[in-house]
Parts: sequence; C-alpha cells; structure tokens
Amino acid sequence: MNKRWLFQSLPETDVVTALSKAIKIHPAIATLLVQRGVTNFDQAKNYFRPSLSDLHDPFAMKDMEQAVARLIQAMSAGEAVLVYGDYDVDGVTSVALVYGFLKKLYDQVQFYIPDRHTEGYGLSREAVSCARQAGIKLIITLDCGIKATYCIQQARAAGIDVIVCDHHEPGEVLPPACAILDPKQPTCHYPFKELSGCGVGFKLLQAFSLRAQLPPETLYAYLDLVAMSIACDLVPLVGENRILAYHGLDKLNTNPQPGLKALTKIANLYPPLDTAALVFGLGPRLNAASRIDHGNLAVRLLLAADQASADALAHSLEQKNGLRRYLDKTTTAEAMDMLAAQSQYTQAKTTVLFKKDWHKGVIGIVASRCIEQYYRPTIILTAMGDKAMGSARSIAGYNIYQALQACSDLLDQYGGHTHAAGLTLPIENVAAFQQRFEAVVAHSIPEDLLTPTQAVDLRLSFKTINTKFYNILKQMAPFGNENMKVVFATYPVIASSYSILKDTHLKLVAHQPEGNFKLTAIGFGLAKYESIVRDQKPFKMIYTLGEDLYQGEQSLQLTIKDIQSI
Repeated sequence: MNKRWLFQSLPETDVVTALSKAIKIHPAIATLLVQRGVTNFDQAKNYFRPSLSDLHDPFAMKDMEQAVARLIQAMSAGEAVLVYGDYDVDGVTSVALVYGFLKKLYDQVQFYIPDRHTEGYGLSREAVSCARQAGIKLIITLDCGIKATYCIQQARAAGIDVIVCDHHEPGEVLPPACAILDPKQPTCHYPFKELSGCGVGFKLLQAFSLRAQLPPETLYAYLDLVAMSIACDLVPLVGENRILAYHGLDKLNTNPQPGLKALTKIANLYPPLDTAALVFGLGPRLNAASRIDHGNLAVRLLLAADQASADALAHSLEQKNGLRRYLDKTTTAEAMDMLAAQSQYTQAKTTVLFKKDWHKGVIGIVASRCIEQYYRPTIILTAMGDKAMGSARSIAGYNIYQALQACSDLLDQYGGHTHAAGLTLPIENVAAFQQRFEAVVAHSIPEDLLTPTQAVDLRLSFKTINTKFYNILKQMAPFGNENMKVVFATYPVIASSYSILKDTHLKLVAHQPEGNFKLTAIGFGLAKYESIVRDQKPFKMIYTLGEDLYQGEQSLQLTIKDIQSI
C-alpha cells in the first residue's frame, strides 16, 4: 500500500544554530529538538534528563483534597475499600498500583476487574451489587467512571462513596461521586491533561503519600507499572508522562516487579526494554487475560510477591496468549478471505464483516489487522445471543464515532471515541447497517484520508550518521505518541546489493552516491519493493536508525519504513 510522506516543517535556522551551540550537538539533532518544542539549554536538560522533582503538585488536580481526605477517613475508620479498574493494560496496571500500594498499609482493601464478556467496560451494576453485599464503603475507580452516572447513583443509594480516577473525556453530566480526579474535566486546572488512567491513580497515591508523610521512594517502586500503562495506552509521551515513563523504564530494566520480570522472560525479551517492547511484547500478553478468560489473572501476576509465583502465573498467561494468537490468526485469515471473495469490497470505503462464531476477545485486533491490509474504517462483528456485537477501528483523521451516530437508529447501543468504538445491534439489522455505514463514510470521508501517511522528520545525508550521532539520538527516548521515533529521508539512493529474506523482508546495502556512503538496511515485509531497488536504480527511502547485533558485534543499521521510486 502506497503511503503519503508528510515532511515536518523546518524550524528557523537561527533557533537551530543557537541550540546546536548551546548544547554542543549536530545541527540535525538540534533541528529535531526544535521541531519537538525544545529550543534552549534548560528545556534540553529537562528533555534529556527528566527529573521526578519536576512532577506537578498532585493537589493542583480538582477534588484531590476531597479524595485524599475520604481515603484517609476510610482507613482510619476501618472501612472496606474496593479498588476497581478496567480490564485492559491501563486498567490492570492501575489496579495493581493502587491496590498493591494500599494493601501494604491497610488490610481492608479488595480489588475488582469486570468481566470483558459479561460486564463490559466501566463500572458495572454487578460490581456495585457485589460491593454492597461485601460491605464496601468506598470504591476507587481507575481508568473508568467518568461516565458511570447510573452505577455511581446506585452505589450512593447503597451507602457507598466513589472516588473516580479517570482520564477520558467527561460527558455533559458528571457522576455524583464524592471526588472526581480527571484532568480533562472542564473545571480542573491541573497543568498536564494527558495522564494515563494509571497516571491519575499515581497522582492520588502521590497526594496520599504527602499527607501520610511517606517517603516518595515508597511510591516510586511502582513506576514500572506506570510506564507500562503510558506506553500501552498510547497517551502522549511528553510532559509528566515523559518523566514517569523515563523513570518507569529505568525501574523495569533494573529492578522490575516480579510479575513484569516473569512476563519479560516468557516473552523472550531482554533488557534494556524500550516502549516498543512494552507495546508489542508485554502489553498483548496482559491483555490476553481478559480477551480469553478474565483480567484478574493479569492483576494477580502484577501483584505477585515472589519470583516463583510470578513465573507460574506468567506461564498461565502465556497459555492464554497462545490461544489469543491462534484466534487472532485464524479469524484474520477468515476475514481476509471474506474480503477477497466479495467483489463489492473492491471499491468500498469501509469494511464491515460479520460471522456469528468469531471470538469476541479478538475482534478488535482483527479490525486493526484488516486496516493494515485495507486502509479504511473497519467494523468486525460477532454474535452474542440474538445480537451482533462488534469493535470499530478508524483510520487517521476520520471520526468513526460520528459515523456510528449517523447509524444509531439501527443500533441498540454504541460508545467510544474518534479512533475506536464498540457497538451492539440486532442480527437482522446487520445487512442494513453495512449499507448505511458504507454510505455515511463514503459521503463524509475525504479521499486523501484513504491513503496511509508516514511522518518524516528530516532529510539526511548518510555522511551525518555515525555512532556518536546515534548515541545522542537514542537519548531522545522514550519514544511514543507525540515523541515518535525519528524518521529520516535520504535520496537519491541505490542498492549496491540486496536480498529477499523468507520471501517477505528486503535487506540491502544502501549506497548514497554523493560522497560514496553506504549503510546496511532492512525493510520488514517490504520485499514488494524489489522491482524498485533492483538494477541499481535510484530511489527514495525513509527509515529509522538502529543497531544490528551479529555474532556478538553491533553495527548501525537502518530500518526502512517505505521506499519510493524516483
């Protein structure tokens, strides 16, 4: 699939020159920093060496005083407290953080993860009922709750107070909680708005620790969990998130929780781990618990007190992940076969597929896989009783939630945001919904959005690339949303030699004739570009810079993102 390359605008030369001289770095790296809002020595220091001392005052968050006072009151009175969280990575790390921290100080605390398949997302009626029967007096919701108005009303009616810790956009009406911690609520003036759900839980514990006069190191011992949530929930890796992720990764790579150490081992990953390892290696395994069975397994792993029990739980989780991968693979293959067999999809602007026996736990993953192959808004549906329920995924720049709104008369319920949503509808409405959704999207989507884009930071000459340059580039990590790994462009380039690996990957020696510079490069899944690079024809290439370890020796290597002919 061809991509549109979107080059970042170049900053003013005098700003780049001043920064380059101030911190003694190559102008190319100074350019990258200015593009990311770093323009002077102090900003560069904070960027390259994030400090926990620069975390914001947690009491700057609206309702924090009330939340901490209610928690201390509950602990002083011996009240039963329930820590409640979503079943995804952000949710289970949030629960492991808050429950694990409080449990070491207070016995009367329990945790609850809803069942993905029977309770769904958010605070559930079943949970409130269980809390009432168990004599719970305080519920702390994590990564959910900002729209749980009905269930929080039910909790209040049962004599249960609720502290909401959430990071999602609030609705027009806020729930009747005793405290709402969500920096995105309109009247909250907390200076950083993009915390993960686990990050909001961290701020609650940070404020509690200040009131209880606990040393900050007590809480910092859990920063590896916070880093997991930040990486896997794809929140912006800037500001406070960058500080938390930077130190959380350091904790993960030097002295991780037993559960994360076991998960790293069973995933065949080796420190130092970066955010990509968390997103693609550890995160899917934690998510597999709720996709296949129940999220409790993931929390129990993260709470494991010793390595032996952690290893056993990681083994159980890996079995769930193996089944998840099998279901992912087979369901994706069936979906691709359906797309190939149905001619109406050739020119379609959407993909909507339904099969009654697809596993609910993987339909969201399959929707994403279909977008990788057919770049358009996608919905994958399966049956639950007489209903079809599904996961929707969008492409960059298109609001799939609004498209579902335009089809709401055919749906029982739907919810989500711009990029992803869930929906339920009568099975007999599926065909009509397919037609309506296609018509809505076809009418509203700009044609250029249907071509995937690739951001490119800077055009670079190979002569700039050396070990010193790369070592400074590495220090721009942790990479993620709004601080992505740097993508360079070089052209014209020729392949002085190339090979196709496993019929899939393209490996070549990239030769920039101007200056006679050569570097090895690999393009995973890019064997389709063989016709462009053969016969030493010139081409354009965009890539990231990394290392290759071969027979114990490391060397610089380019990872190709895309190739275009000249």
